[in-house]
Amino acid sequence: MSPQARRAVNIVGAGLAGSLLALLLARRGLSVRLHERRPDPRQARPERGRSINLALAARGMRALERAGVLERVRPLLIPMRGRMVHELSGQTALQPYGQREHEVIWSVGRAALNRVLIEEAARHAGVSVRFNQLCLGADVGGDRLRFRDEASGALHESALTPTIAADGAGSAVRASLAAAGLVSVREEWLDHDYKELSVPPAAARQALERHALHIWPRGGFMLIALPNTDGSFTATLFLARSGAVSFAALATQPAVAAFFDRQFADAVPLMPDLLAEFASHPQGQLGTVHASAWQVAGRVLLLGDAAHAIVPFHGQGMNAAFEDCAVLDALLERQADWPAVFAQFEQSRRPNAAAIAQMALENYTEMRDAVLDARFVRRRDLALGLERRFPDRFIPRYSMVMFHPEIAYAEALRRGAVQAQLLDELDPGPGGDPDPARAEQLVRERLPPIS
Repeated sequence: MSPQARRAVNIVGAGLAGSLLALLLARRGLSVRLHERRPDPRQARPERGRSINLALAARGMRALERAGVLERVRPLLIPMRGRMVHELSGQTALQPYGQREHEVIWSVGRAALNRVLIEEAARHAGVSVRFNQLCLGADVGGDRLRFRDEASGALHESALTPTIAADGAGSAVRASLAAAGLVSVREEWLDHDYKELSVPPAAARQALERHALHIWPRGGFMLIALPNTDGSFTATLFLARSGAVSFAALATQPAVAAFFDRQFADAVPLMPDLLAEFASHPQGQLGTVHASAWQVAGRVLLLGDAAHAIVPFHGQGMNAAFEDCAVLDALLERQADWPAVFAQFEQSRRPNAAAIAQMALENYTEMRDAVLDARFVRRRDLALGLERRFPDRFIPRYSMVMFHPEIAYAEALRRGAVQAQLLDELDPGPGGDPDPARAEQLVRERLPPIS
């Protein structure tokens, strides 16, 4: 390893991606300085009301396994085998995510997972973790990284090269690079916001299937609920910011109560603190971040949400960030020169980040609306049948993203488009049966085997 690679690596942000990356780099023998603006989560109470519950899938699991931490994480995980769809009438139906035993996704609490990753990273002598350090930005020309200690107010600096910014969608490092004209950033904000609510264990125990992601789809908006290890569920309302049916229209407690009684009548008894939580919990924004460059001169690299934040509707934000960490670690196996590694990382990950950003937006429409549509259900059944017949050629796009980390996001998007066209041609309509010979012809013509 070159002298440059042996220098201490700065990681800004000790959230999920930053702490996992610190662990991976420490296992590689590098010295890591991990900087975090928040207090030590091992000592402070986690923030409430801001964190959409997380869905860990195969890509994230593979990265955790690479870091040797998966077994420590397993007790935090709850398997979700499908979407439990709650209709307006109160009727429910489970739509399995896949058709094999291992095709599940895992609900995990952000705070508990972050705590484990920080603990595992901090066990390494080469990792120093500095909390309450607000990053004020990167000075590439001066090769300096600037901080303010939130406890004392003192300002201090660190050598910049190399720095990996894992400080989230509102990245201070990215903002400083953009202010210096070194990158350009475009943020596409969704016109829908979210608010986190809770279902206590006693209410959930009898009413909600524990091993499912619950969805109340209502066309232009939805409520979801994911299980927690203590028996509770974390619920999240996704709703337009303004308009006739919106957060803006829910300005009073009577309006909130009437809205939930009308739209989510079966969920209301499960949320005894609904009105108090709705009033006190923050209303979060949702958006996609597009950065024109993810690295500058091999000195600083944007990773995870700092580079490519996405909306949460495919449950892949954390998984994509964890996959970033694994890809960067794999590049360091073959190459010890930071400029080369940073450039190769961006070249490798940029098309995949763009692909999952697109698929995440598309999945919002599916979750809040299409899951109730007879045509969607019919085509889903057709797709699962084709997967059973041609498992090396036809894999539903959702399954490629969630259960097949060997298939890149960009390839899942490309093959998914081919498969959607194929389903259009094979869909027999209500009450019909697809032509098996025609199906075989089209699949073999258009979908080469997945290597």
